[in-house]
Amino acid sequence: MKVFYQFKQNESEQIIKHFGNVFYEKVLRDISLYVDKWALSFFKFIPSYSANIVFTCFSEIYGSTVLKIGKSPSREVLTEFNTLKEYEASRFCKVFDADIENGVILEEFIEPGIPLRNERSLDVRLSVFCSLYKDLHIMPVNAELYPTYTEWVSRITEYISRREDCKELTLYMNKAEEICLSLTSLYPEKVLLHGDFHHDNILLGKDGTYKIIDPKGVIGDPIFDIPRFILNEFDDELTMETYKKINDIIGYLEKKLMIPNNIIRECLFVETAMGICWCVEDGATPEEYPGLVKTVAFAESILKNGPFNLV
Repeated sequence: MKVFYQFKQNESEQIIKHFGNVFYEKVLRDISLYVDKWALSFFKFIPSYSANIVFTCFSEIYGSTVLKIGKSPSREVLTEFNTLKEYEASRFCKVFDADIENGVILEEFIEPGIPLRNERSLDVRLSVFCSLYKDLHIMPVNAELYPTYTEWVSRITEYISRREDCKELTLYMNKAEEICLSLTSLYPEKVLLHGDFHHDNILLGKDGTYKIIDPKGVIGDPIFDIPRFILNEFDDELTMETYKKINDIIGYLEKKLMIPNNIIRECLFVETAMGICWCVEDGATPEEYPGLVKTVAFAESILKNGPFNLV
C-alpha cells in the first residue's frame, strides 16, 4: 500500500490508544483510497482524537477541504452529512461528498478558521452566537434519519442509572430527564438542531463572517441549541466570578433571544448533566468523578438562581 501520509510516532500511539489498532489500520487504508477518489494532497493532521480522525487537505476537485475518517458504519457521519445537505451551506460549511458506509466525509475547509473561542470579548462572542442562532433552524426533510434530543437524554439517563459507581450523577441525570420532558411539553417544536453549537464549531471565514461546522444533527426545539454554548463559557475553576458571568450570559440571551430566564437555566442544567454523564460513558476515571459532580452541582446552583454556595 502506497503511503500518502506518515503519522508521527506520538500521533500513531494516540490514535491506537483512543481507537485501537484496527481503526488505525483503517485510517491508513482510507487515506490511500480517498486520495484517488477525491484527488487529495497536502495533508495536515488535526490531533483532536475525538470521534473522528481529521485532516485538512487540498482537493483538485473541490479546493481546500477537511477530511474526516470515522468508524464504520457511522450514524454520526450520516446525520452530519444530511444536516449539512439540508442546510445547503448558508451559515454552515459546505459538504462535498461522503462515504457514509465507511464513516468518511469531505467538507469545506473554513479559512482562516479562527474559532469563536479565541475572541476575547464576551459581548462579541454572545453577539456572534445570537446572530447565528436567530432564524437558523429549519424543518427537516428526513426527520427519521435523526435522533431526538429527548432520546439523547433518555438514553444517557438509562446508561448512568446502571452504573453502581455513579449514584450522585444518577440522581442529577434523573432530575435532568424530568426537566427535559417538561421543557419538551412547553416547547414542542421539532426542527433540525446543530446539537453541538459552541465556540469551537463557529469559525471565522475569509470574508470576516463566521461559519458553523460539525453539526450532530438532532431533532428538537430550538431552545436545546442554546445551552452547549453557555456550558463552554464555564471556567476551569468554578468560582463566584464564573457564577456571576453565567448569570449575566443568561440575562443577555433572555433579552436577545426572547426566551425566559428560567427556561435557559433549565436547558443549561439538562445539557450539563448529560454532557458530564457522557464523559463517564467515554471513559472518565473514578478519580475524575468528584470534579464532574462539582460541575453538575454548579449548573444546579445556576438552575436555582440562589446564593452561590458551591463547595
